[in-house]
Amino acid sequence: MSTPALSGGGGLFTGFTKLCKGLAVVLIGGHILVQLFPPAVTYLALIPARTIPFAWNLLTAGYTEQTIYGVAISVFALLFMGKLLEPIWGSKEFVKFIFIVNVLTYICVFITAIALYYATRLEVYLYMPISGFHGVLAGFLVGIKQIVPDQELSVIGIKAKWLPSIMILLSIIASFFLADSAAYLPIFGTYMSWIYLRYLQRRSETNFRGDPSDEFAFATFFPEFIRPVINPISSIFHRLFCGRSDISNDGKAYEMGGFPLPGSDTFEASRRR
Repeated sequence: MSTPALSGGGGLFTGFTKLCKGLAVVLIGGHILVQLFPPAVTYLALIPARTIPFAWNLLTAGYTEQTIYGVAISVFALLFMGKLLEPIWGSKEFVKFIFIVNVLTYICVFITAIALYYATRLEVYLYMPISGFHGVLAGFLVGIKQIVPDQELSVIGIKAKWLPSIMILLSIIASFFLADSAAYLPIFGTYMSWIYLRYLQRRSETNFRGDPSDEFAFATFFPEFIRPVINPISSIFHRLFCGRSDISNDGKAYEMGGFPLPGSDTFEASRRR
């Protein structure tokens, strides 16, 4: 089944949801605000040295784009990816995903910036304003990988399942050339969104949480040759974040008395097709 939002089919520039349009206005408004009143950056963006007591920065930083290029990319990607994800997840779950991934991503960036400062003693890691929506955008790519992994983007000829991997690779490369913790936003956005979708998201079709399928394992974000190295590492995080939930989640959501729940495999296969 072809997905117009990815394949470039009919209605490419139509069908944007009201919620995504509203979020786009918020991003544009935040950019205009920091352009007209530059001091607002110190209150809206994440500045690690000032996060305490300005803890609200962990939330507001994600919706504050400091450059015209950043806001253009964020609005464009939000509208197009939101057009695919929101109808499937529902508006409430879509907002919940954005909120959780945004906050967790900036918590991780804050911790990383502090660690980098103590490792390098470069104050740029403490005082450079960090902001932008691209952590959430990276999370959207994970959602697309989960929903339509084999859908090919007609424009660039790449399957959707490789988009998060490409984003991670670009971020890693950028981190070597930029003394800017913002380069880590897509990396943490990818991982935080995977944790949420893998273990926490409540699935309306089964009323259970997460996606335990092998096709959505963390190792699938990487090429075959590196997966033997990733699997042991991901198993540690699996035990940390999942604990006993794989017994209750897999056992109850996909099995009952040793037999698959009626329709669960059929639904999953149909959704992925």
